[in-house]
Amino acid sequence: MTALQPTLNVAASADLPRAATQAAPAIPAKTWIAVIGATLGAFMAVLNIQIVNASLADVQGAIGAGIDDGGWISTSYLIAEIVVIPLSGWLARVFSVRRYLLTNAFLFLVFSAACALAQDLPQMIALRAVQGFTGGVLIPMAFTLIITLLPKAKQPIGLALFALSATFAPAIGPTIGGYLTENWGWQYIFYVNLVPGAVMIGMLYVSLDSRPMKLSLLRQGDWAGIITMAIGLAALQTVLEEGNKDDWFGSPFIVKLSVIALVALTAFLVIELSVDKPLLNLRLLLRRNFGFGMLANFLLGVALYGSVFILPQYLARIQGYNAEQIGMVLAWTGLPQLLLIPLVPRLMQRFDARILIGIGFALFAGSNFMNIFMSNDYATDQLFWPNVVRAVGQALVMAPLSAVATSGIEPENAGSASGLFNMMRNLGGAVAIALLQTLLTKREQYHSNVLMQSVSMLEQATRTRIEQLTQYFINHGVADHAEATHRAIAAIDKIVQKQAFILAFSDTFYLLGMALIVALVAGLFLKKPGHLAGGDAH
Repeated sequence: MTALQPTLNVAASADLPRAATQAAPAIPAKTWIAVIGATLGAFMAVLNIQIVNASLADVQGAIGAGIDDGGWISTSYLIAEIVVIPLSGWLARVFSVRRYLLTNAFLFLVFSAACALAQDLPQMIALRAVQGFTGGVLIPMAFTLIITLLPKAKQPIGLALFALSATFAPAIGPTIGGYLTENWGWQYIFYVNLVPGAVMIGMLYVSLDSRPMKLSLLRQGDWAGIITMAIGLAALQTVLEEGNKDDWFGSPFIVKLSVIALVALTAFLVIELSVDKPLLNLRLLLRRNFGFGMLANFLLGVALYGSVFILPQYLARIQGYNAEQIGMVLAWTGLPQLLLIPLVPRLMQRFDARILIGIGFALFAGSNFMNIFMSNDYATDQLFWPNVVRAVGQALVMAPLSAVATSGIEPENAGSASGLFNMMRNLGGAVAIALLQTLLTKREQYHSNVLMQSVSMLEQATRTRIEQLTQYFINHGVADHAEATHRAIAAIDKIVQKQAFILAFSDTFYLLGMALIVALVAGLFLKKPGHLAGGDAH
């Protein structure tokens, strides 16, 4: 018996980790209900941006807004959202997480329904701004609950749920928006929030613990930081949204806003690094994983929102698709994610999270590079595989990147980390759309000039083509030969312009692919967190 004792002791020691795991307290159902309810809210807030963008032309027409002014329907929402995201951590401490989240969730639904009843542009802009402010709260609060309520071992599951809002919602938004607008009317892009919103409120109401408000924090608030941040971000977002339309720095309005943004955001940085209790702890950016994670996340936002912007533009302008047809093409960037994202936590247990991040960014970049040789007949069938590859890449990258970037973040810094992380992804999207709009215009002009050099009356092929088109117009009812020739030349101009646009769209996909290569390089500098299984920690 004594001889067997060492063996028994060794066996018992070997079983200790397993026993400890079995003895670990289970996560209460209330916690999961809170996390799922909050991520449902974040999903709706992000989805609402793309649903409305997909149907913007119909909304503009219904309320009598011009194309230029109608852009403020989206801009007002985005300005309010990007301002409130970094504020949410502090406001949740002031009013308590439960009260702050439930109030804004309820108001989000109220103003969603109100937007469907708007009669003119000023009403719609005001309602969308308030909707954006309340919806913007839902995004960082979901992220904060995941990294504060869930233990480290279960956070990948929560972050996978959050990825549905961060990557799946933008991809599927045009599909839902196009279907609702074409079959039910534009009002339903706002009414669609009501049923899932009611479910969200119910889940949050029963799962979040009631805590007292800390109104004394209002007196101690970093008001200088809040004011400079709000002014700076609002001005910057407006510059990015309206700059291309107003010819950038050729517009005094854009110049003034740019100066305001620069001065206000510079003052904000100085204030945050000098006060005792800053609104956002910017020193988190000095941490290796969070700093490089923020850079990768910014570039993910560039590619994510940039591709959601550029693909519908291409399909509408070049292929003549309506909103529903565009939605059906983009569905293949969303539906595969719905199947893959739930598997990502299991993959994170088996493999180093950094490997998944690298593969995800490589696939997402590859999907953009697959679109750099587009032609006149490049449409639904040709976009299928690039969209599927993109879906796989997006599904793989979001949850692992969030987990690695926020590893080691203390509970007291969770609000700052969540605000910064989510703000930077949205800011990346705003920068991408502004850059792509300008690039599309400039590259179309460049390619048009190059192509026109080949379309010369000195070339026999050009003269032959004009003669063929002239005869075509004569055969179809144009009696005057000079008029038929004029139409033939105009038709050639349209063909050249269309081809120039196709080449310009190809260039935009190249730019998005290169942004993701830089994100991939940033991912190489991430350090393996010790709490994530799969691979050896370094």
